[in-house]
Amino acid sequence: MRKRIFSTLILWLVVVVCFFIIGPDAAVWLLAVLSVGSQYEFYGLLEKMGRRPFKNFGTFLGLVMIIGPYYANKIAGDHVEGIQSGLIAVTIVACCLRILRERELDERIESLGSTLLGLIYIPFMLNFLVRMIELPPDEPKKGLMLVVWLIVTAKFTDVGALLFGKAFGRHPMSPRTSPKKTWEGAVGGCLVSIGLGFALTYFAKDYFPAFFTPLWGTVLALPIAIIAIISDLVESMVKRMAEQKDSGSTIPGIGGAFDLTDSLILSAPTGYLLFELLI
Repeated sequence: MRKRIFSTLILWLVVVVCFFIIGPDAAVWLLAVLSVGSQYEFYGLLEKMGRRPFKNFGTFLGLVMIIGPYYANKIAGDHVEGIQSGLIAVTIVACCLRILRERELDERIESLGSTLLGLIYIPFMLNFLVRMIELPPDEPKKGLMLVVWLIVTAKFTDVGALLFGKAFGRHPMSPRTSPKKTWEGAVGGCLVSIGLGFALTYFAKDYFPAFFTPLWGTVLALPIAIIAIISDLVESMVKRMAEQKDSGSTIPGIGGAFDLTDSLILSAPTGYLLFELLI
């Protein structure tokens, strides 16, 4: 527990420095590093299941998917649409060429599918955090606050669930996938998320875009918390299938990058869609 708390404090310090002191570019690169680490570990879990994705190639394209659209928009001075889908198309073409040369006949479709799964499930989904920065026109710092709000409401759902689960947990949520997660913990996690969603938008309301009021910060925290729990359960399912407790060991007390981003993978596009509906 001490290692987990220490790692959490260090990670939040890194987030504060990148997001609020250095600026949007550093925030994008931080998200890119987490995405690359998560995707690489995800491919590693697939390998433990007997799959053979193009690990390095897929991870490289994942990095391009995170930073490519952001810098293309900065250079062009406007939103450049279709880059993500274009990269997926390039990946399909490149993988089809590689499987003809590097894989046996009975492995070819599986290698193509597993490579694309890692690309779509992690960098494509996490890229919505980068796109949030650009949601408020010409106000990237307020866009960064939307990202911070989503990270706080999603990640502290897990913290609240852990604390409430230890104190009141009686009924397992998904015994086969994650035996320690309980319905009582999930309810507690949602309550913590709602409270922090309100507090952040109320006490720092001048730093958020005008459309994102404390009312919306409270209301939208609940669906984000629910999706974050589901996203975490999906990662637990993947690790269980690979017979691994953690996705990696790079972060003391937490595990790997995939263990860190698990609850953000599904909540990032969900949050982006909800923000888009408010604009």
